Amino acid sequence: MGQTSTFEDVLIETITDKNYCLIVWNDDVNTFDYVAEVLVDVCGHSQEQAEQCAIIIDSKGKYAVQDGSYDEMAAKCTILCNKKLSATVGEK
Repeated sequence: MGQTSTFEDVLIETITDKNYCLIVWNDDVNTFDYVAEVLVDVCGHSQEQAEQCAIIIDSKGKYAVQDGSYDEMAAKCTILCNKKLSATVGEK
C-alpha cells in the first residue's frame, strides 16, 4: 500500500525542495549574449528573463538565476560550468 502524507510532511518537503539557488558569477570571458543564450537553454528562461539576469550578473557581479532542489541546481551548475560559465550552488 502507498504511504499517506500529512499536511506538515508536504509543507516540509515543499520548503526543503526549494532551499538552493543556482548562482552565476560575472567574468571577463563570456559575452552578455552568450550568458543569456545559455540561461535560456539550461534554465528554461525566456529571452527577456535571461537578458535581465545577464544585466544583473554584469552589474552586481553575481545573481541567483534559479532556485530548486539541491540535486536539480547541482546538475544545472555542472552544465553551466561545462559551457564555461562561472556558477555555484548556494543555500537560500
